[in-house]
Amino acid sequence: MPPRPAGSRPTLSLVAKTAGTSVPTVSKVLRGGTDVSAETRARVMEAVQAVGYTRRAGSKGESVRDEGGLSSVLDLVVTHFEGSWANLLIAGVGREAAAAGLDVVLTLVEPNGDWVSRVLRRRTLGVIGTLVDPASRQFGALFAAGVPVVLIDPMSTPPSGVTSVGVANWEGGRMAAEHLLSLGHVRMGVVAGHARHLFSRARVDGFRAAADTATAGSATVSVTHGGWNRAKAATATHALLDDDPGITGIFACADSMALGVYDALAARGRRIPEDISVIGFDDLPEAQYITPGLTTVRQPSTELGAAAVKLLIELSRGESGGARSPARMKLATELVVRASTGPAPATAAPRR
Repeated sequence: MPPRPAGSRPTLSLVAKTAGTSVPTVSKVLRGGTDVSAETRARVMEAVQAVGYTRRAGSKGESVRDEGGLSSVLDLVVTHFEGSWANLLIAGVGREAAAAGLDVVLTLVEPNGDWVSRVLRRRTLGVIGTLVDPASRQFGALFAAGVPVVLIDPMSTPPSGVTSVGVANWEGGRMAAEHLLSLGHVRMGVVAGHARHLFSRARVDGFRAAADTATAGSATVSVTHGGWNRAKAATATHALLDDDPGITGIFACADSMALGVYDALAARGRRIPEDISVIGFDDLPEAQYITPGLTTVRQPSTELGAAAVKLLIELSRGESGGARSPARMKLATELVVRASTGPAPATAAPRR
């Protein structure tokens, strides 16, 4: 990468030099222009990320505003639409956007798709990103183009100054552990999502911290990963119990994975909660309908979507007297107790 003077701001010229192209071509990519080859577009996006370029606020000719004022469309960028959590989030975004007179475009992130150019061509009010990696070069192009972005519980640490909204994941994990500990469970397992995801790590860390604090380190916490998937969570549960058959309480870091825990325990002839207590995270509709009802940590999924829309509107319109929106907003989680948790059994020996 070409050097630049210490303290200087990366420029379009530096991006162009790094990408081996011209300034007009870089500008075209950052406007979502179609007459640029996929190879050149990829080089420009990589260069934008490499030099850390972001458009200076108020740059002429580069604003997302059109002649009639602000756009009436916002983009909700997701990796998938399936599942109750995604539906609740989309509902929150849609209702809040409608109340503000805005339409929502659902934009699917595909591994080899050029979704970011479509967003840039729409001249959107801004982007709400959920279940996405803000460190990707695609999001780097959005930041560079000056598109307002609000992230919902980002998978990885977002760039400095990027606004995000999430839930109290660490505190939720702590509440899950404290609930199991209060019932006498000291040999516990955790079925986490992905090790690299910030929100999964926070839930596990909160759980471990509570267990260590309450028992002076005498409690055992075994962790495996279920990839946010019911079938994988079932496999992970089998691995947990094969390694430590004396586990009496399991925390699944998502209700969808808790269903997999139920599947594995049923296959092993283990009763819930008489043999093993199970607690989830999300409070999806399924948590109330399965038998026994799932004790879980509720996250306000619909409220997350609504809060993201409000933050995006503030960013795009410069509301609150031009005050900078908070870099991070965190919504509270709460414990919802149902029938899947109970006192630890008198013996930790597994049923055969």
